[in-house]
Amino acid sequence: MSAAKDRFMWLFVFYDLPTSTKPERKTASRFRNYLLKDGYMMIQYSVYARICNGQDRVEKHLRRLDGILPSDGSVRVLKITDKQYERMKILVGTHKNNEKTKTEQLVLF
Repeated sequence: MSAAKDRFMWLFVFYDLPTSTKPERKTASRFRNYLLKDGYMMIQYSVYARICNGQDRVEKHLRRLDGILPSDGSVRVLKITDKQYERMKILVGTHKNNEKTKTEQLVLF
């Protein structure tokens, strides 16, 4: 199982999009909804994460993100291993239930 766990990578998407006008709010909402439909979960406000099984899946989801990027604002992506994710220190609060089960679900399939 350790070898399988080493394959898993997490993609973190951090974004700050303008929301001053109605069209900007619509664009920001469309981007957020896309992330949710593509399997990302909200970690914090404007921070979403998704687990991927292998580098090929990481590249696939990065290409998908490139295709949906808004024209304004700031969007950043960070890729970390599952092992690094497990070592994340939470200073205040706790892991959400859906964060804990993602890796176990992928190992089963």
